[in-house]
Amino acid sequence: MLGTGHGFVFNLYNTCFLLENGKENLLVDTGGGIEIVKNLEQKGYQLTDIHNIFISHCHTDHILGLIWILKRISGLFRKGYKEALNIYCNEEVTKAIKNIYISVLPKSKIKEIDENVKIHTLNDEETVEIAGEKIIFFKKKKKKNQLYGFETILNNGKKLIFLGDETCNPTLYDRLKDADYLMHEAFCLDSEEKIFKPYEKHHSTVKSVCIEMDKLNVKNLILFHTEDTHKNKKDLYTNEAKKYFKNNIIVPEDLEEIILK
Repeated sequence: MLGTGHGFVFNLYNTCFLLENGKENLLVDTGGGIEIVKNLEQKGYQLTDIHNIFISHCHTDHILGLIWILKRISGLFRKGYKEALNIYCNEEVTKAIKNIYISVLPKSKIKEIDENVKIHTLNDEETVEIAGEKIIFFKKKKKKNQLYGFETILNNGKKLIFLGDETCNPTLYDRLKDADYLMHEAFCLDSEEKIFKPYEKHHSTVKSVCIEMDKLNVKNLILFHTEDTHKNKKDLYTNEAKKYFKNNIIVPEDLEEIILK
């Protein structure tokens, strides 16, 4: 987990993470700043270790870190680095990426990006093989500001589902039933709902997520995209979650490694 915070945090980095299977890596979202490069390096990764990136939607806290990656890696391309960078995203994100880097980067860097970075525009329910894994991308939100999630079967046969950073649409519940690992946002504690107003932002409280995911018999629930006002967030969120969710709860911190076993 390179970051676990929502879009307005100061004490955490915005939610993004790296999936690693021992052969290749998939970076999921990039946060909103250059800290994405720093956090990768703190975990021992260089940009040359990243060949595949998925951007779930075009909000600033998910897409703007990509511009720093493109800026840095374009310099490596200029020096002779030849490995292509693949970006997977929906149509709205494709347009946003191109509009941003063309507007803010020098022409020399734009040229290197155009020649070496491949943007793959995804369709709903499209299956793509990335890093040796088959990944199914699906629309979570079908209106403006499209949000995509994905599901994949890990090498150990377990199913992992990532739902992006909005409350789950009930139309997806059949897909989530009995999932081995489910990644779902949890904006704040239920007792602090009046402070953070998650429902106004299409987000959830820990309690509301856990009640619904418990009904679906999710085996491991990973909660992310949180506020950042509690130093003991892991304990607070875990304790609330256990009241409403019978299986395993994971509340990661920034830079924490999760073993999917």
